[in-house]
Amino acid sequence: MDKQVLDYIVEKTQELMSASSCSEEARTAAQSWLDSIGTEKEAEETKSYISELEADIMPIDNLIGFAESDAGAQVFGDAAKNVAAHAKEIKAAGAKYCDCPACTAVAAILEKKDIILK
Repeated sequence: MDKQVLDYIVEKTQELMSASSCSEEARTAAQSWLDSIGTEKEAEETKSYISELEADIMPIDNLIGFAESDAGAQVFGDAAKNVAAHAKEIKAAGAKYCDCPACTAVAAILEKKDIILK
């Protein structure tokens, strides 16, 4: 992987790991990937990391549905209606995914997926 791309992915991975909205599974996969850089396990860990990111990123329609559900109300509390309204607003502007810090970092990493997996 090109050093400039690697540095970018490392930066976005660190942003992901520091996001409060990052799942434990994504955080673990991110750390495993970081630990594998420069080792014989890097290619394998990269594939696993990308798979985890693809599973974790929240499509905007899923976010809207979740925010409007009883489960969403339990997670977001009184903010659930605001989360749903915000999600609808960014969807109308063309967003495909949630714009929380974790999903934003994941989306940036996945934009480079074809380069990363070479």
